[in-house]
Parts: sequence; structure tokens; C-alpha cells
Amino acid sequence: MKQKRTALSPEEQKLFGDLMPEELEEVLDSGLHRRHFLKLMSLATAGLLASHLIGAEQLFARAADIDDIQDLIPGAIENGVNLSFNVNSKATKVLVDSRMTLLDTLRERIGLTGSKKGCDHGQCGACTVIVDGNRVLSCLTLAATCEGKSVITIEGLAKGNELNPMQAAFLKHDGFQCGYCTPGQICSAVALMKEAKEGQASFVTKDIRAQQQGILLTDEEISERMSGNICRCGAYPNIVAAIKEAQTGKSVEQNWLFVG
Repeated sequence: MKQKRTALSPEEQKLFGDLMPEELEEVLDSGLHRRHFLKLMSLATAGLLASHLIGAEQLFARAADIDDIQDLIPGAIENGVNLSFNVNSKATKVLVDSRMTLLDTLRERIGLTGSKKGCDHGQCGACTVIVDGNRVLSCLTLAATCEGKSVITIEGLAKGNELNPMQAAFLKHDGFQCGYCTPGQICSAVALMKEAKEGQASFVTKDIRAQQQGILLTDEEISERMSGNICRCGAYPNIVAAIKEAQTGKSVEQNWLFVG
């Protein structure tokens, strides 16, 4: 079986030239044969074709200027938008698909893998980051909506070798076990300090009409406000103690329960 072709497009010539250079001249002369197609599919089965086709995607994961990327692979990203924002106090420019989430942009485009993809449905909180001072679920946030905004991830909380007080409190109180949810827990807790300082009410606030400033968080308040961050290891008492100590600056005694 043979399909006559008058000419191959530049993209098709490049594909055959990269993957089947020994067949390129024959394909150009006599057209595409069935055996050419089968050989191409065998390469796809071996993963070589897939690697070739996603090469453009992998290139964008490296730190490169938008202009350089567009010159190298024009039109490689469908519905691409140029995004400019601050990530961990650093001006960042990246080309993304307009449908790409902030979480995937941070992990796949910028290389900040601290924010974790847990459920990818906004239910576990492992992907929590801070956008303009407020905690958001990055798996449900379109990267394009962050144009001109400030994004803080777990990598941006410490100042050099000096940990953020919340990070230090989590370490002191062993507020983690496997550690997978910890970046989201800490980012959520840091933003929680801002909410408490501004007097923002929660579901368990007794009088939401009262003008409150600088709410001192109780165990109940912390548990309610952190309910969107799930710890499957069950380190919740330790997390509550860490947040209380970070807010008050005073040592919090931990009541340990040993089960024999």
C-alpha cells in the first residue's frame, strides 16, 4: 500500500529527518509507504517519537526569556500568553498556555517544586501558595490571572539561611510526618497570621459584627481556619501548637499522648 505525495511539509521533513534520516530521501522521491508508517509507529511505541514531540514542552521548563523561546519554537504553545509577575520577590516572565494553572506553571515552567499536587481538585490544600498576601489553591488558579501580582511559595518564606518563624515552629513541634502536605500547611498558616491581624472572621467567630483587630487564635479558631489543609498523617495537634507559638512568640506546651 502506497500513498503518493507530491511534497512533505517542513515539519514532516524535520520529523523524518530526525527520526528516520535513512528513509527521508526515499519518502521525498516516491512518497509515503506503508512500511514507513509502521516504522514511525514502532518508534512511537519505543517512546522516541513521543520524546521528539514533547521536546518543545520540555524546553519551556527551563529558565529562558520569552523572546528566545518564541524565536526557537514559534507557536509551540497553543493559546500562549506572556505572563509577568513576581515569584518569591523576583520578577519573572514566562510563556504559558492561557489554560495553565498556577501550580503547573510554578512546577513545570519555573522549577519551584515545593508546592505539591495532591488531589488537583482544590480539596487537600497541598498546593497552597500566597498571592498578594492571601492564600490560594494554586491548582484551581489560572496562571494568567496572576499577571502583575506577587506570588510567594514555600521556597520564598525563608530569608537566606534564616527560617520563617512559622517554619521554625513546625520543626520545633514536629508539625509534619511524611512532609508532603507541609509546604501547603506552612503557606496557609503564614497567610493565616495576616487574616488574624486584620480581624477577619471565621465560621467559629462568635460575633462577626464586632470590629476586631489582632485576633488571638484559639485552638478552635486555628482548626477551623486550617480545615482546608489536610494532613493524612494526622499531625494536627502539632500543627495547631506550631501556629499558636508562631503567633504569640511564646513557647507552647505540647500534650503528648502515647498509645501502647
